[in-house]
Amino acid sequence: MIDYARLSHDFSALGVTFGQTVLLHSSLSSLGHTEGGADTVVAALLGLLGDGGTLVVPSGTSGNSDTSPFYRAAVAGMTPEEVAAFRARMPAYDPGSTPSVLMGRIPERVRTLPKAYRSAHPLTSFAAIGPQADEITREHARDCLLGELSPLSKLYDAKAHVLLLGVGYDRCTAFHLAEYRYRPDPPQRSYRAVVDDGDGRAWCEFVDVHVDDADFWRLGADFEVAGDVRLGWVGAAQARLFALTDAVDYATGWLTTHRTPATY
Repeated sequence: MIDYARLSHDFSALGVTFGQTVLLHSSLSSLGHTEGGADTVVAALLGLLGDGGTLVVPSGTSGNSDTSPFYRAAVAGMTPEEVAAFRARMPAYDPGSTPSVLMGRIPERVRTLPKAYRSAHPLTSFAAIGPQADEITREHARDCLLGELSPLSKLYDAKAHVLLLGVGYDRCTAFHLAEYRYRPDPPQRSYRAVVDDGDGRAWCEFVDVHVDDADFWRLGADFEVAGDVRLGWVGAAQARLFALTDAVDYATGWLTTHRTPATY
């Protein structure tokens, strides 16, 4: 049984401390049997971060988009009539109530805390709690999933840390910020989502950088060799803690070398 005291000890040994801003990517099941589940994990982290620290999690949604892998899997095998009916039922994104999709139980717990803030992007929102939560999640531009007008850029400026808890570098959202920086004209594509901007349910479409995490596992392996990554165990989960600025700066150079226009 993994309890609050064990989690606090393990997070502290890894390097989580008072006043940090931490972007967390996590797998609750990887920890082993945890007393109190996601509630206890979040409480242990917030206890270490204290009143001066901010905890941030991805709280993205893909159930309201027809340009997501989630949607393609959902409609696979449907007739055109069934697809039309499915699209008609897709809910508009509401920052206050729309559950995250495929993010895990720990981010959902953070998202639903009474004092949590959440960004307004209909696909790639972030939720946060702590003194910097409002600033980090505010003004997330619709045509900027994970770039300069997203919470990731604010996390970079805030010198945040990334905590990978039982997940690999393929889940490291910070690397996406480098996709906006590694070249002046990164590949772009169209995105669509259901929103409600005050006039009822409607579809929106915008063009933004073609974000792609297919090579993040290789990028992460190289970063771990070259970078300052703290490795440890939290319960039964392997964990990594590192500076978000280091990860983004390294990824910007790595992508410049390893991605070419022919990649797309």
